[in-house]
Amino acid sequence: MTAEAIEAGPRGGVTGGDDLPLRIALLTYKGNPFCGGQGVYVRHLSRELARLGHRVEVIGSQPYPVLDDGVPLTELASLDLYRQPDPFRTPKRDEYRDWIDALEVATMWTGGFPEPLTFSLRARRHLAARRGDFDVVHDNQTLGYGLLGDLGAPLVTTIHHPITVDRQLELDAAPDWKRRASVRRWYAFTRMQKRVARRLPSVLTVSGTSRDEIVEHLGVRQDRIRVVHIGADTDLWSPDPAVPEVPGRIVTTSSADVPLKGLVHLVEALAKLRTENPDAHLVVVGKRAEDGPVAQAIERYGLDGAVRFVKGITDAELVDLYRGAQVACVPSLYEGFSLPAAEAMATGTPLVATTGGAIPEVAGPDGETCLAVPPSDAGALAAALGRLLGDAGAELRTRLGTAGRARVLDRFTWARAAQGTAELYREAIAARGARR
Repeated sequence: MTAEAIEAGPRGGVTGGDDLPLRIALLTYKGNPFCGGQGVYVRHLSRELARLGHRVEVIGSQPYPVLDDGVPLTELASLDLYRQPDPFRTPKRDEYRDWIDALEVATMWTGGFPEPLTFSLRARRHLAARRGDFDVVHDNQTLGYGLLGDLGAPLVTTIHHPITVDRQLELDAAPDWKRRASVRRWYAFTRMQKRVARRLPSVLTVSGTSRDEIVEHLGVRQDRIRVVHIGADTDLWSPDPAVPEVPGRIVTTSSADVPLKGLVHLVEALAKLRTENPDAHLVVVGKRAEDGPVAQAIERYGLDGAVRFVKGITDAELVDLYRGAQVACVPSLYEGFSLPAAEAMATGTPLVATTGGAIPEVAGPDGETCLAVPPSDAGALAAALGRLLGDAGAELRTRLGTAGRARVLDRFTWARAAQGTAELYREAIAARGARR
């Protein structure tokens, strides 16, 4: 970029330049760092962008993200209608602040999910009040109407994968018309996301599979999409021979009991596996649902003592959980990337993963860096898990674990993700300058 393309921004910022620090507003309508990829994405990307010298401010709603030192959080509070232990709550009269709050409650009352729209409206109002503070606005899959038009800075949007995929999988799993009607209403916001996505000038996604799905499902032009792989914090997620291996332990991460995550198939596989290996047991990082397909499967197969759910643990405890496992498993029917796969591989823990969505793009070839099985196939899952648990000399487990970590170090780190994302910011800034 030439010197003529560098334009000094207000308060000393820039609207171009390849080596000058940028002022970044990173928006996230939800940011739970312990379950769900969006919070993990915001935490690690913001940290690595700051390490590159950029000034990153995360603007988020509940559940608020946990951020590393040096990255400030601006809380853009919603009414937090889905918080525990009182989800789908009705706010008290004195909690209402404006018409956006009323819209949020009305949408919930009628069975819809309001947060992408209402957060986008609050974010637009906030950015208008701070016009000139940022060189670029980065939206983390809100895709709300409030983010269309002039935000005072160019917009880059991450779409991890189209939520229409989740919607279709839940419709396919719905047992009756009442449940299908409920699913359609809940996912009504995806119509908005489709309309918004088609008008976005700069889209970032995390895998080639997600790029293809965004083109097909959302109608975004392929030339507007850039793939920037994300990855693991390889300093935190690393092998530690001092952590003892727990015989029979299988570990998985599942943020919710929804068909997309395939946890019910892993529970079925465990039941099959325990007929030959009674030591086999499953640790699920996530909240236990009191009802639903997974709870029903655990009861049906008598696995209550063989399946344990953990949540709210520290990063160090989570990593040690994976280090101590003989096998990590990603049973999802579809993933736009699969952070759990990358993180498990980074610890050197051998991985069994399905071939759903972008998982093979992360996990690599069957038999080289993982054992790969078809989605929804409990028998294939049981066979692959049994092969690794029954690896008496641990030769296969060691080989897959070593190759898996090498693959992550080579391709999937947050430092590489931040570098690629910053390049896209500069392209968006330059394109905006060229249009003026």
